[in-house]
Amino acid sequence: MDTTQLKIIETIAVILAFVFILLATTKLVNKTVSNNYLKKVRGKIIKKLINLINIIVCLIVILIIWGVDQSELAVFIGSLLTVLGIALFAQWSILSNITSSIIIFFNHPVKLEDTITIIDKDYEIEGRVSDIGVFFIILKTKEGEQITIPSNVFIQKMIKKKIND
Repeated sequence: MDTTQLKIIETIAVILAFVFILLATTKLVNKTVSNNYLKKVRGKIIKKLINLINIIVCLIVILIIWGVDQSELAVFIGSLLTVLGIALFAQWSILSNITSSIIIFFNHPVKLEDTITIIDKDYEIEGRVSDIGVFFIILKTKEGEQITIPSNVFIQKMIKKKIND
């Protein structure tokens, strides 16, 4: 078997692994959405972020298989990340909000329609969670006000959840 055939087989194996990971992550996100009563739109956004990461990893592996020098690839990726880092420096809060929303999606006990109190040293906010988005958590208070809290702030606060029996 010559090297070209071996590279083709390795590429097919990487693509099959990518498809398997894609199906597994889609199933995991769908299960999380249905178990936690989250909006399907939020699940779609999380799936897109995970798929983007998977595609990037898959492309890097395929480039390595087909003989792109690893040092050249590392320099290219480093340069790309540097440019993105500089371009997004002013938008760091957007990146932290996206990361926080992923953490909230998979690992936070607060769900839609929960009544919560956000405990702060200056004041407390009580309300019902009406939406959990990528950038913001929206609470509706008893007075009918709508409070928008950035995801990265929400994840840092102590939250008291009202348990409905």
